[in-house]
Amino acid sequence: PGNLKTSVTYVLTDDNALAIEYEATTDKTTPVNLTNHTYFNLAGAGSGTVLDHRVTLHAQRYLETDADMVPTGRLLPVAGTPFDFTKPAAIGARNSQINVGGYDHAFVLADKPRSKPALDAEVFEPKTGRVMDLRTDQPGVQFYTATYTTALKGLGGATYDRFHGFCLETQHHPD
Repeated sequence: PGNLKTSVTYVLTDDNALAIEYEATTDKTTPVNLTNHTYFNLAGAGSGTVLDHRVTLHAQRYLETDADMVPTGRLLPVAGTPFDFTKPAAIGARNSQINVGGYDHAFVLADKPRSKPALDAEVFEPKTGRVMDLRTDQPGVQFYTATYTTALKGLGGATYDRFHGFCLETQHHPD
């Protein structure tokens, strides 16, 4: 209902970190849930799927979704489910156990926004040895594995298809 003014600042630091900082102001109480939808493939551009990337998410719960992938509001434990990334697991190891064949799910990192970022995820690509750490002050992260992507042409004619990238979208929990 209010007017919203936003800014996003991208910073590449001297220690190879990408920092994304959001700022928003409104003139009335207005829901705001800013995030990014950056795709990563730590094996490099045009290198194929990310199914072998090993993911760790420091989340004990995830948001249940209905048949249309809309969150129901129920927070479920990850333990013993295909959503348990509390120990490193390959992205593709449990896709067949998920009703949509891949991930597009919100994970609970904290019960509310935090005053400073914490280490919430690590991704390791075994062929190159590249590692990505995710730190956020947000209470949740949407983990998306390009489950619904169809073939796209990229730089140099490389084809990007289903599971050729992943996103870790830090944010408030979707409703």
